[in-house]
Amino acid sequence: MTENYEHYITKNIKAFYRRRLFSPIVYLLLLAVLWFTFPLPDMLHPALLNASDSLADTYQNKSRYVQATFTDLKFSGYTSEQYGMTFGYYYYTMHNGQCTIILLAPRTCEEGLPSIDSLTVTGRIVRGKESYQALLQKLSADLGWTEKGLTNQLSGFYFSEPDFHATTTVILFMFYFGSMGYAVIYLLMCLLFIRFPALSPTCQNLIVFGHPRQILEEAEEELATLPQLATEDMFITEHYFIMTSPYANAIVPIQEILWIYKHSTLHKFLWYHFSISYTMHITANKHLYVHCPKNTKSDIDGIMDYLAEANHNILVGFNEENRLKVQAVQGKPFHIEKFYALLRRKV
Repeated sequence: MTENYEHYITKNIKAFYRRRLFSPIVYLLLLAVLWFTFPLPDMLHPALLNASDSLADTYQNKSRYVQATFTDLKFSGYTSEQYGMTFGYYYYTMHNGQCTIILLAPRTCEEGLPSIDSLTVTGRIVRGKESYQALLQKLSADLGWTEKGLTNQLSGFYFSEPDFHATTTVILFMFYFGSMGYAVIYLLMCLLFIRFPALSPTCQNLIVFGHPRQILEEAEEELATLPQLATEDMFITEHYFIMTSPYANAIVPIQEILWIYKHSTLHKFLWYHFSISYTMHITANKHLYVHCPKNTKSDIDGIMDYLAEANHNILVGFNEENRLKVQAVQGKPFHIEKFYALLRRKV
């Protein structure tokens, strides 16, 4: 028994955070796949469309999102409608020796200026579909072009500012890089806690009772020498309650425990009830809360009986009277303490 529990808490803290490395690593790999699969780099840093670059060639080179400067734009008289609203205004100009169609957002062209001398704008190169071909037919008729002239002068691609979706793009990259930053920080913190278990929340929550590293060492020594009660993932030593489950790790000084109770959870699939698990809740001084989920009734009853015997001041059972007694001892926490207690529960 002595050998089995040597540095047992530290080993379980390390194992706990090793298991949590999987999620951020997979998520970061998924973000990398999205980065190279979709045109995210082009959206973040649009390529510069030079005067000598045609829309078709740029599109074929997979540079769909570009920034370009157009001069001498003329309003075609046609607009693009979506959901009963004006999506954009079609302009035309000469670019690289070819008549180019440009769809501008209503705000950019002030809802249809007759002409624009010069404009630098970011947008997307779009392959024209049936509606675009119909626009070309009407525009060529307005300009007096023949079918051959239409083929020679107008490209099958056009430049669209509204299709860049600037607001959506900003939100997309805020989420992309924000979630990436969160995953990286979470990954680094897991690695830190694996390397230095005493810095993990399991130990740092104990700072309200003393030096976390010292408490960890004392709990390790007591568990390794003579645990007084042991279940699958809960232990009681002379001075500490210890939990080392797959869901969380915790060390609580027995003399600091104020209240313990349990509740049951019925697990079912559709109409079939297949198991019942029990969760023990521990409330300690300084607003420290510990949950011990998915245990058997016999294990929790044994732990609760032993804790109540080890500290006669512990309140046992969930009822309003006990809740009020604990509140009278602890006092109502400040908002920041409530928030911190919630974070500790989640961790």
